[in-house]
Amino acid sequence: MFDKVELTAIAGKGGDGTVGWRREKFVPLGGPDGGDGGNGGNVIIKADNSISDFRFFRNRGIYRAEAGKRGGNKKMHGRSGEDLVILVPPGTVVLPKTQVGSEQDIIADLEQDKDEVIIARGGKGGFGNTHYKNPVRQSPQIAQKGEPGEEISVVLDLRLIADIGIIGYPNVGKSSLLAAASAANPKIADYAFTTREPILGVVDTGKDIFVLAEIPGLIVGAAFGKGLGHDFLHHALRTKIFIHLIDGLSKSPVDDMIAVNNELTLFDSKLGQKPQLVVVNKVDVREVQTRMQEIRDSFTEAGVDIRFISAATGEGVKELMQEAYDRLEAFIAAEVKPDEPKKVFRPQPKDTGLKVKKEDDIFVIELPNLARMVSDTGENTYQLVHHVQAQLKRLGLNHAMAKAGAKPGDKVRCGSVEWDWYPS
Repeated sequence: MFDKVELTAIAGKGGDGTVGWRREKFVPLGGPDGGDGGNGGNVIIKADNSISDFRFFRNRGIYRAEAGKRGGNKKMHGRSGEDLVILVPPGTVVLPKTQVGSEQDIIADLEQDKDEVIIARGGKGGFGNTHYKNPVRQSPQIAQKGEPGEEISVVLDLRLIADIGIIGYPNVGKSSLLAAASAANPKIADYAFTTREPILGVVDTGKDIFVLAEIPGLIVGAAFGKGLGHDFLHHALRTKIFIHLIDGLSKSPVDDMIAVNNELTLFDSKLGQKPQLVVVNKVDVREVQTRMQEIRDSFTEAGVDIRFISAATGEGVKELMQEAYDRLEAFIAAEVKPDEPKKVFRPQPKDTGLKVKKEDDIFVIELPNLARMVSDTGENTYQLVHHVQAQLKRLGLNHAMAKAGAKPGDKVRCGSVEWDWYPS
């Protein structure tokens, strides 16, 4: 099963604004008519029932949305770029790549069909020169470049959607229990790690139905990736309660239970807090039958209520499934679900990013997306300098220049533009 994949999403760049002029016969005062650029397309991740895993992502790591088109003359607005929709299976959790393992910064949990989230927003289109006309500047020869689209690297983590999960050491009979309780047909054999991926089954108690998942065998060290720990454990996060299956032939069933619970807690504290039905399997074996009281006493001493079943013969399975559903129903009724919208992780800069450094006798201004301030065509030097100074002043240029030690009259360079600096 392909249940985890990394990808990079790049939203579309906004289209550039245009420096244009209305030139028509009998219209002597046509003036500027450059249109705005179109917005770039968003990158959207959407859950779809037709997708079951991530195999389609194996040979592709970068996804780009379409860029917006440039504005035209006659105030024609550039076409916006098409959104890119990435289809994923329901149950997919989207995590920022730098925060893998942290539940606090989940971008989105796409649990149901049609759930979707915008992970990268397209850049805004740039203004045409019509926006820069004013009583002083009647013929603006400047326009704005389109804004770059957002870029983000994420991890898609598929967590099976099941109501109840069967957990326990390898070879304790989890596959046999799933087969006895549902129509699922998992591989069953007498060796560890028979099951290589989680398997779902639908349990019908006669009046109620729920989804049961076998979470493949846990071993000591699974929380740190030993065996196939990480591959298995993240699927347990979505289940609401556990059936904790224990081998009745074990030398110490209580110690087995404690060891598995420790791995759950080490991987994610929420797993260790989920309700459990502790079940001892293989009661059909004579050796287990002869020590049933001993096993029961050991669990009673540990403060744990247990049940005995035989997954091989079906003894006690029906009753266990009904009890499991009753516990599930009670858990759902008591569960408090905060009514919060899906959040999107978008770190915001603490400042504008404007910096000034001195190179020889010139103070050089550095600013993210500096090139977006103006178009690369139709520029008038005086208008351009005036426009750039006005933009930088709003971003704190005077403070940055003073901090760098600049004095009135010093040379300033911003991109390809140079001027004498005088604070205003």
